[in-house]
Amino acid sequence: MAASPAARAADTPCALRRRHVWRWRHTTHARGSLRCRDFDGTALALPRMTRAGALVVLTLLAPVSVAVAGDDERGWKYLVDRLVANGVPRTRVTAVFSDPRMEPFTGVQFSMGGKEPRRLYRAFFRPSTVAAARRCRDENAASLTSAERTYGVPASVVTAILFVETSCGRNTGSSPMFYRLARLAMANEPANVADNIERFARHGDVDPRVERRVRARARELEDTFYPEVRAAFEVADRMGVHPLSLRGSASGAIGFPQFLPTSYLKYGADAGGDGRVDLFDAADAAASCANYLAGNGWRPGLSAAGHRDVIWRYNHSDTYIDAVLTLAREIDHPTSVRKNAPGRTVKVAARHRPSVKARRVATPCKRTPTRRAPQLQASARP
Repeated sequence: MAASPAARAADTPCALRRRHVWRWRHTTHARGSLRCRDFDGTALALPRMTRAGALVVLTLLAPVSVAVAGDDERGWKYLVDRLVANGVPRTRVTAVFSDPRMEPFTGVQFSMGGKEPRRLYRAFFRPSTVAAARRCRDENAASLTSAERTYGVPASVVTAILFVETSCGRNTGSSPMFYRLARLAMANEPANVADNIERFARHGDVDPRVERRVRARARELEDTFYPEVRAAFEVADRMGVHPLSLRGSASGAIGFPQFLPTSYLKYGADAGGDGRVDLFDAADAAASCANYLAGNGWRPGLSAAGHRDVIWRYNHSDTYIDAVLTLAREIDHPTSVRKNAPGRTVKVAARHRPSVKARRVATPCKRTPTRRAPQLQASARP
């Protein structure tokens, strides 16, 4: 969020987080996913993201109504023109944005950001949840051990991230990746910015400083997600699929580790040796997550503050970092989770933190259920 230098993502590879409560049943995941037998009768509030990330927390809001003219690429002209100007063949861009599967752009509302409440991660400290995470590690020991041997990142840490992100591959999201990324990249489109300024004004926020913040936030979202849209074309090519066929989180993060496209291109690892990186495959997902962390500074002997700094790059959220590190400890050394739940947060020095790039962001007004629980980063976040 590996929403990340962006967010997954986040909110980083990974990206943006929506919250759902999932009722788990006794099943065993199919081959290719991280196997983790579910437990019966326990409802988990699984925070979504979203980056090795990714990425900052944004409120999930409905789209604003921006007029869509018949001759402006169904509302996407602002983004289409920029992609073409930056070297993406117009024929390819037009083919994607005119495809019936690509919804018209109707605007996107966004907030000024915010912090994730600690309660969003409480479900991960229940004994039954920790037991499920440990089964995930044990049943995928070969892939996780190989990743640890190659990249020097403990299997428990990789397991914890994959479990918090997607329940070890169970809930990877069903949102159209390309549309979500493109929508967020349109935040700075002039008409969309004007509509957001007007929205704040209707609620009494007429201070000129508010307008400046809205414009700055719109630029930040565009700067974060426009590169992801460009990268999405290459990701689709490498995976041998159409850009509109990929599904992921509400912020455009995909796979077990919830990588944004730039994180996929930079940190994706082909552990299976089949010549392609598949983040929906257990071995590739574990190796890619470990590669993201190692690439951002994780190494044996790193201090506790250093570990936090690295995971911050995956997801710009202190509560997320607490959840991952606490769950990793419990996976290795089960104790009384209640006593071991996250307490005081060790802050990462500001000078070491990457600029906050959104990973968890806005969602459209029609929220369709996803296969995962959610998150601006992780990003694996770029």
